[in-house]
Amino acid sequence: MTVIDFTAFIGRLATASGETILPFFRTSLGVDNKAAHDFDPVTEADRAAEAVMRRLIQANFPQHGIVGEEFGNEREDAEYVWVLDPIDGTKSFISGFPTWGTLIALMHEKAPVFGMMHQPFISERFYGDNGSASYSGSAGERRLAVRRCASLTDATLFTTSPLLMNEADRATFGRVAQTARLTRYGGDCYSYCMLAAGHLDLVIETELKPYDIAALIPIITGAGGVVTTWEGKPAQNGGRIIAAGDPRSHEAALKLLND
Repeated sequence: MTVIDFTAFIGRLATASGETILPFFRTSLGVDNKAAHDFDPVTEADRAAEAVMRRLIQANFPQHGIVGEEFGNEREDAEYVWVLDPIDGTKSFISGFPTWGTLIALMHEKAPVFGMMHQPFISERFYGDNGSASYSGSAGERRLAVRRCASLTDATLFTTSPLLMNEADRATFGRVAQTARLTRYGGDCYSYCMLAAGHLDLVIETELKPYDIAALIPIITGAGGVVTTWEGKPAQNGGRIIAAGDPRSHEAALKLLND
């Protein structure tokens, strides 16, 4: 099979997860904390959406592996592996803000070959296959393309929150933030999609899991951008991540991050 064979199925996964999540959004749903010494929320919407997607994958592609945030991994060494984050941005979700989305990645031989971010509340989808990336939503359908930004002094930089970084990484991030023209917080997966759409220039984060980033890589790469770790290595396993629309700003930011 080629990636194109899976495109319609990924759309089915997005639709099913969205239909599962929306009845919970902006309601008084219960919130559990997955962290022992911090706040890492999970809701019934997260669990139900991942369960729906897992059932569809298992029914249609029983030989495929699955890596999911809520229910763990199965057959992660398979040729094809689905990487699922049912609600990326759960903190925004429980606060009533629509800056969250469902992340669906298809890995082939451990490399992300297709990714989608679906935001069902405002009916937006961002998706890509490393060679191209597209948007579908209220504004119609269009190709995604990053914007050029040669200098960090002209860059708009996003991170979800510097409070999610350890002290050393926060100080390192601060060097880039002090150089950038504009630094903003929040966004989760939306920041990466806005980078792919050409509205910002850099996203820098730490301590990401594979399900936080795998789906976003083919979107950004397909739109002409670059995603790596702070060390300049492939990003699909998570960790400290930098995404850029322009290779020049990526290189300049990497120098500051590794200075």
